[in-house]
Amino acid sequence: MHSDVAVLGLGQMGSALAAAFLRAGHRVTVWNRSAAKVAPLVALGAHAAGSALEAQRSAPVVVACVLDYPALTEILDPELPGILVNLTSGSPEQAREMAGQGLRYVDGGIMTTPPGIGDERSMILYSGDQDAFAETRNLLSALAEPVNLGADPGLAALYDTALLGIMWATLTGWLHASALVTADGATAAHFTPLATRWLGPVAGFIGTYAEQVDAGSYPGSDATLDVHLATLNHLVHASEVRKIDPTLPRLFHDYALKAVEAGHGTDGWARIVELLRAA
Repeated sequence: MHSDVAVLGLGQMGSALAAAFLRAGHRVTVWNRSAAKVAPLVALGAHAAGSALEAQRSAPVVVACVLDYPALTEILDPELPGILVNLTSGSPEQAREMAGQGLRYVDGGIMTTPPGIGDERSMILYSGDQDAFAETRNLLSALAEPVNLGADPGLAALYDTALLGIMWATLTGWLHASALVTADGATAAHFTPLATRWLGPVAGFIGTYAEQVDAGSYPGSDATLDVHLATLNHLVHASEVRKIDPTLPRLFHDYALKAVEAGHGTDGWARIVELLRAA
């Protein structure tokens, strides 16, 4: 059977990818080390390959989503004649090394959970062989909005990791804030609409700071680091009084303090990027 796409790896994410291709009307071949995960997709119309090699040979495009890069290299045919779209999580360095093997290689970073696959509001980041990406763009649009980051195969993994950092920082900041307000009898449910509303202006700050980071100039036109430091003292104190772990606000406080002590008290918060780079 000749398929439009072969999917290697049928964990939660791989199964969601294969199902989305099927819903979009593509002919799909699937392979998984554990055959039990194949049956539900066969019931939806997929063809089951007897081996990873058979799956790779069945289609001009192979989409891989396995545990890690060692697992991928263990099953991958290095002479793969078609296009490999690798959605396996890894580092930029691993992606660049894989691309250097001579494959028509596109690396991807999935910016959603399995239930978000197939939703055009979700996005998947791609980088690598630009001709290969152009050939597969319509196919990949069945999964999520395909966002092309350019020819450097490591950029998708780098942006993926950076964006996840924003997620963890934001969620942990919200959790700390929730712990703080619930300590005085409020509820997270009552507090959270205000928190999500506040994220709008915060996103605006980020847009302003992006230009400052690229220019290397950090005017304190919205608030100076001196002002930030004074307010951070209140956050640390409020946490300690309520026996909420102050590690996170102390981190922010210490960054602001270092910048102020270095003579940058009249600069804005974006100045902190220089401390991050220096570390």
